[in-house]
Amino acid sequence: MTLAADRVVERRSPLTVRIVEWTLMFLGVTATAGGFAMIVGILVPPVGWLDAIPLVDNWLVPGLVLGIGFGFGSLVVFTAVMRRWEWPWVERLTGHHWSWIATILIGLGQMVWIGLELAFLPELSALQVVYGLVGTALFLVPFLPSVRQHLRAVPKRPNASWTQR
Repeated sequence: MTLAADRVVERRSPLTVRIVEWTLMFLGVTATAGGFAMIVGILVPPVGWLDAIPLVDNWLVPGLVLGIGFGFGSLVVFTAVMRRWEWPWVERLTGHHWSWIATILIGLGQMVWIGLELAFLPELSALQVVYGLVGTALFLVPFLPSVRQHLRAVPKRPNASWTQR
């Protein structure tokens, strides 16, 4: 017989998983707000900065990438880490819940984004350090054993009523 308190302890995520969750939430909320601000023109870098950026002539595209890709995308993955929404074909491919690989890809994308900022924007910012660390954490922390274990794919069990016939 298991006590209710034992079940609560069993469900609690390891600290490393909570770090992933909070980092995804932080990136999701701030990138959504930043992308929205760029799209509507509330907070945009100087237009002259666009001269050095190939294929971009206004801040709409970077705002969309920031808001939808990193913002909304991170919030979806944050929720998936917590709720464990299923996407079976990815789980068969990686052996992990799809949010595991999505977290790694968001981290990699964030590191590339910051790298492009460092290469093309004329001024450096403390935000580049913060979000560079966020991207690095989202890329590396999922490889820790506790996160891999927590987000491993759970094999499907046959329906009990089906197997008992």
